[in-house]
Amino acid sequence: MKFAALLALAGAAGAAVASPVCNAEAPNVELVKRQSINYVQNYNGGQANFKYNQRAGTYSARWNNPQDFVVGLGWSTGTSNRVINFKGNYKANQGSYHAVYGWLNNPLTEYYVVENYSYDPCSASNTQTVSSVYSDGANYKICKHTQYNQPSIQGTKTFGQYFSVRSSKRSSGSVTLANHFNAWKKHGFANGATNPHFNYQVFATEAFSGSGSVSNTISG
Repeated sequence: MKFAALLALAGAAGAAVASPVCNAEAPNVELVKRQSINYVQNYNGGQANFKYNQRAGTYSARWNNPQDFVVGLGWSTGTSNRVINFKGNYKANQGSYHAVYGWLNNPLTEYYVVENYSYDPCSASNTQTVSSVYSDGANYKICKHTQYNQPSIQGTKTFGQYFSVRSSKRSSGSVTLANHFNAWKKHGFANGATNPHFNYQVFATEAFSGSGSVSNTISG
């Protein structure tokens, strides 16, 4: 997210992309049962004193004027029907998201379901707000954006971004992902495919400016 978020904060708004570890060979598998956490998202975690217990599904971080980082826990292969539970505390005073985060391999796509934030990605001037969806007790604004020649799980590429941004911020709850994927498909997500080819899927905290802290427990 560093690229776009910094542009936005500087007044030349743009959407953003993190540069996470790739899992490009993840199979296309729909998971219908609860699965143990098997993936650690640790992009620049040293910027935030990132600590985690994968077995317990817990992580924490604390930052002060960081370079862009994305840290969290989740699953090496995403699915469209997972319900992710999260519980903890999140505080941030500038550019940061607390969100479900993941990628599709084909078509290459980055996505976020933003539960709490100190910067709204849909406020960037070059994002397109296309709709809204009601899920898990609140409305979410839906916006999308195309990133041109930016870092991705497949190297420097052009790809789409989709965001759902919750109207009432929260640091604990459940995220029913099917509601968001179904809403996004009406606006081109995964080219409308019923079973997209998922890469990893995590609950993560990202920050690219300011200060803050997080402690989080997830399951799904």
